[in-house]
Amino acid sequence: MSNHKQSMHGKQQMGKEHQPMKHDMHAGHRKAGYDHHAHMVADFRRRFWVSVVLTVPILILSPLIQELLGIKDVIAFPGESYVLWSLSSAVFFYGGLPFLKGIFSELKSKSPGMMTLIALAITVAYAYSSAVVFGLTGKAFFWELATLIDVMLLGHWLEMKSIVGASSALEELAKLMPSEAHKLMADGRLKDVPIEELAVGDRIVVKPGEKIPADGKVVEGESSVNEAMLTGESKPVPKQAESRVIGGSVNGEGSITMEVQKTGEESYLSQMTNLVREAQESKSRSQNLADRAALWLTLIAISAGTITIILWLTVLNQDFTFSLERMVTVMVITCPHALGLAVPLVEYC
Repeated sequence: MSNHKQSMHGKQQMGKEHQPMKHDMHAGHRKAGYDHHAHMVADFRRRFWVSVVLTVPILILSPLIQELLGIKDVIAFPGESYVLWSLSSAVFFYGGLPFLKGIFSELKSKSPGMMTLIALAITVAYAYSSAVVFGLTGKAFFWELATLIDVMLLGHWLEMKSIVGASSALEELAKLMPSEAHKLMADGRLKDVPIEELAVGDRIVVKPGEKIPADGKVVEGESSVNEAMLTGESKPVPKQAESRVIGGSVNGEGSITMEVQKTGEESYLSQMTNLVREAQESKSRSQNLADRAALWLTLIAISAGTITIILWLTVLNQDFTFSLERMVTVMVITCPHALGLAVPLVEYC
């Protein structure tokens, strides 16, 4: 019997020792996820503004824009096509890098989606336009390439920003818990202990104005508790013996003694945080719809481009250069600018 008691005591001590580690591990995961998304927001923002700045001279140097503005003869200079190509190359490789990386990830997981659609459009536009600059007869698509990348970067920047907003909300929820609790010892004295060391059955004293450190029930005293941050209840809730209290809520005017009933991952605040995180990480219906649409649009773009070049070559008897230009035009147009921007905006709003 004595050995059995020692064994049970050892398991309880082990549980208490591991509990802070588990808490720290989850906190570390939350912080790592927040830092990762914050880094992505900064990265998309930086790429967007750099690309926008480079897009301005690309637009000015594009023949179609020059004709529309009537400035073709005013700003024409030798080698302008190479300057246009250099600026567009910077936008393609710097601004388009996230999408070029994304296509490999999607194809590797055998789930082509938005990144595949975007990467296909900008790669076809850049490769064909570069060939035109270096001797192929046809029309370059540099301004279309640059504006497409700008729009996509803006959409993904807003999407990452919304995710960081949700992550910061989780961080604020975590801050609701106090760091220490006044534990009532067997001899009647109070000892300040980290909340990670609290166990079910422990009794703690919560003084007026302090945050309640764990879920449990009141065993002595009366007070009112502000639960607005947790439940949305605007008015303080009266508490007396046998009343339930939630960790993270704020005690009012009275001092209460409570018994701990839930700690760590079993607490109300922890479960609510996990639900928010799961909702944040799971795909919404609009995202799933967008992924399916992107897959079909990718297949349609490839099919439409293939059919176009075959028809122009065989049925309409046009030369390869002419047919190739039509194929590229169809593939670039088939990639919709709106889809890349609309879906993140839906999630953001």
